[in-house]
Amino acid sequence: MKLSRFAGALSALALTAALALSGAGAAHSAERASTPAYTALGDSYSSGLGAGSYDSASGDCKRSTKAYAALWAAAHKPSRFDFKACSGARTGDVLSGQLGSLNSSTGLVSITVGGNDAGFSDTMTTCVLGSDSSCLSRIDQARAYIRDELPDKLDDVYSAISDRAPHAQVVVLGYPRFYHLGGTCLGLSDTKRKAINGAADLINSVTAKRAADHGFAFGDVAATFTGHELCSGSAWLNSVTFPINESYHPTASGQSRGYLPVFTAGA
Repeated sequence: MKLSRFAGALSALALTAALALSGAGAAHSAERASTPAYTALGDSYSSGLGAGSYDSASGDCKRSTKAYAALWAAAHKPSRFDFKACSGARTGDVLSGQLGSLNSSTGLVSITVGGNDAGFSDTMTTCVLGSDSSCLSRIDQARAYIRDELPDKLDDVYSAISDRAPHAQVVVLGYPRFYHLGGTCLGLSDTKRKAINGAADLINSVTAKRAADHGFAFGDVAATFTGHELCSGSAWLNSVTFPINESYHPTASGQSRGYLPVFTAGA
């Protein structure tokens, strides 16, 4: 949001002058500088798709003021906040378009990535609309990709982050389990739900291993989302929504109560 009101600018200028005269301005600047520059990278789980309150300037990236990254930045006032995460991003997109702000002064980086590489959207569509067998077949394909191809792609991203921001604390965040098991769940059998959750567990375990090997922290959100999966009666994830691309993404509560505490603990 652009704030260009003349009166507001005059008030800010007057406050700055008063603080400088009292010596408080320098102290406040030092306080701001004590929280290092922060860059948020990754896909829709980091951009905040599904949480609403999108920055219109972010276009199809759907960066939300309710995303965990934006919430953390608002609370901690880093010396610089670069919000680069973008809905739909794959590892290659992070490498080609999100790393430009990283440098030796970057102190903190967060990232979620890998789900789109593994075909998250297509897998969910197949499982929701298809039979148990078609769902399991598609998940088997995704699992093979996660085991055999994703590790190298994550290594490429993590190495590039280390090269560009060698002094940064890097927090890699995982994905929640999507479904509560047992009881009824419209359109999805327990067989499908177990398979989808198992794929989420696999991508988290692979991601955690790659993160650890690069010296990065891994934030497992499965615990915070427990009891708040789809079909739990208290979901922090959107089910099928319109617009459709927000489906199966964290709500504002999922960002603030599922992701934010885990990121804060690792930051």
